Amino acid sequence: MSSTYGENLRLMIFGQSHSPAIGMTLEGIPAGEPIDMERLVRFLSRRAPGQNEYSTPRREADAPEFLSGLKENVTCGAPLSAIIRNTDTRSADYKALSGVPRPGHADYTARVKFGGAQDYAGGGHFSGRLTAPLCIAGGICAQLLEREGIVVISRILEIGGVRDKGVLLASTADKDFPVVDEGRGAAMRDKIARAKAAGDSLGGIIECSVLGLPAGLGDPMFGGMENRIAAAVFGIPAVKGIEFGAGFAAAGMTGLENNDPFCLNKGRVETKTNHCGGILGGITNGMPLLFRAAVKPTPSVAAEQDSVDLDAMEPVKLRVPGRHDPCIVPRAVPCVEAAAALAVYDALLGRRKEKR
Repeated sequence: MSSTYGENLRLMIFGQSHSPAIGMTLEGIPAGEPIDMERLVRFLSRRAPGQNEYSTPRREADAPEFLSGLKENVTCGAPLSAIIRNTDTRSADYKALSGVPRPGHADYTARVKFGGAQDYAGGGHFSGRLTAPLCIAGGICAQLLEREGIVVISRILEIGGVRDKGVLLASTADKDFPVVDEGRGAAMRDKIARAKAAGDSLGGIIECSVLGLPAGLGDPMFGGMENRIAAAVFGIPAVKGIEFGAGFAAAGMTGLENNDPFCLNKGRVETKTNHCGGILGGITNGMPLLFRAAVKPTPSVAAEQDSVDLDAMEPVKLRVPGRHDPCIVPRAVPCVEAAAALAVYDALLGRRKEKR
């Protein structure tokens, strides 16, 4: 499986949704970097399940156990390796699904690829549960970036057709519902409750910005910052689309409308607008790096759906058992931040190598 990421860092994520533990190994973090464990645990708690009415009732502490790479919470140069134990699994909920793929899930494609040997309980290695170790790695990278004056922030931009108001200028990490406008957040939660009551689910859009980036990170062609971030963000199972800056809206603009005029601000080159999302030619231009990720509705819903019994090769009606999020978007917000932090820190290490 392709469960690794990075060029100057090397991240490997392992485990399954219902295996004894999930975890990650991260190579390339410089030695001598202190890690604030309390802060890392707070970051992980933002995606942990079972905390509110719009997340799965599955209860997991998501407390990381570091096996290597740290000495008194300071990186020692060895690969960082950590696990999170799975303590609240109900594999029996998935027994009836071993031969009946859930619509919208990887059940069918996993069976075709792995010949039935895949772990289907909870989605196995395809589960969103695997974003927890991603958040360990990304949470660490976010701390290291902040020491460089670089901050990763994000918010829920849209759920169920309700769009947040205002501009993302500061972190929403301390909010119960990560939006800029509290009124719009309440309307989003109402939409989620309505979908849940109807046995359905909702998706949405997450907006993320990286502030304080220097110009010059990234490379043209396949090493561009868009490529690096997209590769990491698409590692989040529910993500189905990504756009940078004006994104698809740029296709409806003229060149003069889309171009960002250059200007000087206290001797620093800036742009008057930021339709490019802080990236030109795959390389950061010093403006805020801005992107949005589209998150699909949770495919496991209470309502009856059509499927196929792959053993009998006949159509069947399916009701998905188990515990599921009516909307995964709120818990995906720190996952997007983690992916962005990982990609940006990887590029920053590459830039340092070039300057040696």
